[in-house]
Amino acid sequence: MPVKVLFWDIGGVLLTNGWDREQRADVVARFGLDAEDFGERHKLAAPELELGRMSLAEYMEQTVFHAPRSFTPDDFRAAMEAESLPHGESLALEVARGLEGRYRMYSLNNEGRDLNEYRIRTYDLGSFLLGFFTSCYLGVMKPNPAIYRLGLSLAHIRPDEAVMIDDREQNAQAARSVGMHAVRYENAAQLREELAALGVS
Repeated sequence: MPVKVLFWDIGGVLLTNGWDREQRADVVARFGLDAEDFGERHKLAAPELELGRMSLAEYMEQTVFHAPRSFTPDDFRAAMEAESLPHGESLALEVARGLEGRYRMYSLNNEGRDLNEYRIRTYDLGSFLLGFFTSCYLGVMKPNPAIYRLGLSLAHIRPDEAVMIDDREQNAQAARSVGMHAVRYENAAQLREELAALGVS
């Protein structure tokens, strides 16, 4: 069957990672936090944040503002948001925009609601993505195969008519396990080549 739908990861593909290990380390160091304490607290709170069961304010209260600080939650949130950047041709954003109108395209990603909505709004992702199948809305996270099945159901598409584009091999493998095509994103040239092999150009 020809490919009709593309599912895009956001962090590490369309944009930089929003709040992954490197971004957290950068912000934690800048604010002079105890990295070990923050890391332990993040480990417990992050799944609740990404599953939509905890707000960003609640996450920050548990991971950062459980003790007096010389900075405000607004300061910390602004630093978190500033870690989200587009990389144009060096990531997949230009490839995705070039396919607009020829394929139905959605996000399928893990992220907390506040940061997800900030990234969608700031980088106008809604101009070419028809919907956002994000863990915080669906209540399930990659690489659980259930999130791919749910995305397929919401898009009303057969697995063999869909491609998942993700920067993590485990997530790409999970998409393949439910019958989808999958491309592990490395760079824009490689992405174009692998999509062309699937008939997407």
